[in-house]
Amino acid sequence: MMPDTIHASADLSCDPLWRQAEACLRTLYGGDPRFQHCLSELKARVADARGARPAALRQLDIARADTPNWFLKPGRSAYCTYIDRFAGTLEGTAQHLDYLEGLKVGIFHPLPLLKPREGNSDGGFAVADYREVDPRLGSMEELRALAAELRVRDMSLVLDMVCNHTAREHPWAQKMMAGDPAFADFYIVLDSADEVAEWETALQDVFPDTAPGSFTYDAEAGGYVWTTFYPFQWDLNYANPRVFIEMADSLFFLANAGVEGFRLDSTAYLWKRKGTISRNLPETHLILQALRALLTLVAPSTFLLAEAIESQASVLPFFGTPSARECDLAYNNGVMTALWGALADQKADLLKTTIERAGEKPGHGHWLNYVRCHDDIIWLALSDTAAPERLKHWSDFFAGNGSYAKGEAFQAPEGFPASSCGMAASLCGGKDDPQMAARLKLLYGLTYALEGVPLLYMGDEIGLQNFDAYRDDPDLKDEVRWLHRPVMDWARAERRHAPGSVEHDMYSFHRQLADTLSGLAFTPGQTVRTDVDERVLIIERPLAAGRFVCVANFSAEAVTQNVTGRMLIGPDGDTLPAYGLRWFIEEA
Repeated sequence: MMPDTIHASADLSCDPLWRQAEACLRTLYGGDPRFQHCLSELKARVADARGARPAALRQLDIARADTPNWFLKPGRSAYCTYIDRFAGTLEGTAQHLDYLEGLKVGIFHPLPLLKPREGNSDGGFAVADYREVDPRLGSMEELRALAAELRVRDMSLVLDMVCNHTAREHPWAQKMMAGDPAFADFYIVLDSADEVAEWETALQDVFPDTAPGSFTYDAEAGGYVWTTFYPFQWDLNYANPRVFIEMADSLFFLANAGVEGFRLDSTAYLWKRKGTISRNLPETHLILQALRALLTLVAPSTFLLAEAIESQASVLPFFGTPSARECDLAYNNGVMTALWGALADQKADLLKTTIERAGEKPGHGHWLNYVRCHDDIIWLALSDTAAPERLKHWSDFFAGNGSYAKGEAFQAPEGFPASSCGMAASLCGGKDDPQMAARLKLLYGLTYALEGVPLLYMGDEIGLQNFDAYRDDPDLKDEVRWLHRPVMDWARAERRHAPGSVEHDMYSFHRQLADTLSGLAFTPGQTVRTDVDERVLIIERPLAAGRFVCVANFSAEAVTQNVTGRMLIGPDGDTLPAYGLRWFIEEA
C-alpha cells in the first residue's frame, strides 16, 4: 500500500497495482471485443473514486500505512447484528455505541442494510440498489454519520457486499428486461429446459427444500435465469466485463462513504462453467485479485472478508498469495463447525485437526473466528474431515434429538446431514440448563484465544435465547434461520449491571476476555494439542515474553490438568471442571 501516491495525478498505467489488476482482467476478458473499452472505463472510474476520497478517509489510509493488519488488535472483537434487530434504525444504533464500547468492540458489522427488494429479501441479501440504504433503517447520510461516529470511538464499519447476485428488482435487471443493450447479458439466462438440465447435472442445490434447482423461468427475462439461492435473487454474469466494472465501482462508492471493510457474500459462486459445480473456480480468484488491487488504489486501508462456507481446502485459496492477494480475512468456518462437533462428542480430536489445517493459511491472511452467525451451521463443510455418521450425529444432537441442545434442523443438499439452527445459548442447553453458561463460555473463550479476529454475534454476550416468535410472523415463519436472528432485548441487556444475573455473568466474561487479551503482546504462531483422552484441547501462542495457554475441557466431567504458570482466567488448582476454561501465562 502506498498512501502517499494514492491520489497522485500520474497515469494509472504506471502503477503496479493497476498493472496487476489489468493482468487479471486481461486473462478473464482479453478475448472479449468489449475489453479495451471496458478497461478504459474502469480506469476512469478508479481515477474518479480516488479523487472523490474524503480527506478524513485519506488521513486514515495514511495512518494505517505501516499497519496493514490494523484490524488485528488483541481483545478487539467484531460485533455482528442486523440493524433493525439491534436498534431499529441507523440513528438508533448510534445511541447504543457505549454498549459496544463496553465490550471493546473494534469492528461493527451490521448484516445487509443496503436497499433490498420489497417483501421477502432473504434477510436483506436480495439487494435492489448498492448505493442506497434500506429506507426503513435510514439514509446514506445517516450511514456516513454512523461510520464517522464509529471511527471517533476506534471502531470500524464493515458492510456486506452481495457480489454474486442482485434482486430481480435491481436497475441492472430492469434495464436488461427493458432491452437496454448495455445490460443485455448482465445475468445468466438460458433459452431452454434442456440447456438447464445440462447445467443442473453438475450443480448442487443450496436450498433444496425451499428453492430447489439453480434456475428460475422468467418470461420477462426471456428464459431461465440463474438463481443459485432464491428465485428473486439473480446471479450476475461475471463473464461480462461490465459486471465487474459496476461491482468494483459500487465498492469504491461505499468505501468513500466510510465503510472500512467488506464481507464479500457468496464469494465461491462468482464464476460458472458447465460440467462443474460452479464454485471455487480459478476465474473467481482472478476477480478477487483484481478487486483487491483496485480497492487498494482507491481506499488502501479497507479490508476484504471472504464469506466462503466451503471445506478448509477450498477456503484457503481465497487469501491469495503474497504477490497476488485476494481477501485479507476469511470466516474460519471449519473450526467453528468442529467446535460444535467437539461439544457434542465431548472429544476434541477433529477440532484439533481443523485448527491445525487453518494454520496452513498464508502469513498475510487472517481468520475471523466465530461461534455463531446469522446462518445455519453447515455440517457438510466438514465432509472431507469427519465420517458421515459423525456428521449425522452432530446434526441430530443440535436438533435436540436426545440431547440438551434446543436447536432445529435446516435443509441441506441431498445425501448430507441437515444443517442446524439456533442461538448459541440455546444450542448450549438454554436458560434452564445449569451448564449452559459454562458451555457458552467454553466456546467463546477458545474462539477468542485463537489467532485472528474473534466475532461476537448479537445477543451471545447476554445469553440471548432462540427467537421462537418468528413462527408468528407471516413474513418469517417459513425461514427457520430466523430462530437465531432475535430482536435485541434491551431490558435484559440492562441486567448486565445486576450481579448474579446470567446477563451480568456473560457480559462481564466477554469484557474479561477482551481486557485480558488487550494486555498481551502476541507474536505470530500457534500450536494445538489434546490431553486427557482427547477431552481437553490446549492452544498455545507465543508472547514477546513467555507463552499464552488456553485449556478447554469439552467433557461433562471434571478432569485433572496441571497448571504451570500465572493464571489469567479460570479456576486455580489442577482440577478443571466440566466444560471448564482456563487461560494462563507460562513465563519465559
